[in-house]
Amino acid sequence: MEWRLLVDVPPDELRRLLTIARRRSFARGEVVFHEGDPADSLHLVVSGRFAARIGTPLGEATLLAIYGPGEAFGELALVSPPGARSATVAALEAGETRSVFRDDFARLREQHPGIDKVLVALLAEEIRDMNSRLLDAHYVDADKRVRRRLRDLSALYSREGAAATIPLTQEEIAELAGTSRATVNRVLREEEKHGAVELGRGRTIVLDVDEIARRAR
Repeated sequence: MEWRLLVDVPPDELRRLLTIARRRSFARGEVVFHEGDPADSLHLVVSGRFAARIGTPLGEATLLAIYGPGEAFGELALVSPPGARSATVAALEAGETRSVFRDDFARLREQHPGIDKVLVALLAEEIRDMNSRLLDAHYVDADKRVRRRLRDLSALYSREGAAATIPLTQEEIAELAGTSRATVNRVLREEEKHGAVELGRGRTIVLDVDEIARRAR
């Protein structure tokens, strides 16, 4: 298994990290951790997809991000003082992670200071993602944000030789894009007219991601 965000980490350091990682399996719908739980571990996704949701001031939960194979979540637990999880993460389907606990990682850092390269890679990816979302939120119109999330979700759910089927509701896509369901529905209908997507109940099939990406620029 290769993790995109760790591609530049020296192989020896990555192997050391994986020696302390614990295999975790999750059933569909199973919660990995709840918002407010102790933040004590990083999860490297091996298979399946995981949704991160945060509570709103209105007492509801909104979809913040989806993580798939090759991605990671919970990385701040390795570097920040003991604290609480800022989101709830649950499995959208049966999945597996490699979990690295803070105390195990701290001991590994003492023995092999070079393992800090892993932390640099993890945090750099987190900052890049955060900056991208902030720019989108402040300077990109809602229609483009919807198309960019469709582009990203297509990569997450793509299978070789087949169209990407995104098993999310329009409300969930709206949450990811930071807009309304009505906006998502309008954009999807436009893309359907262009032949770029096919709409179904609770799912969107992306037929031409390149065309969507072009209009998302």
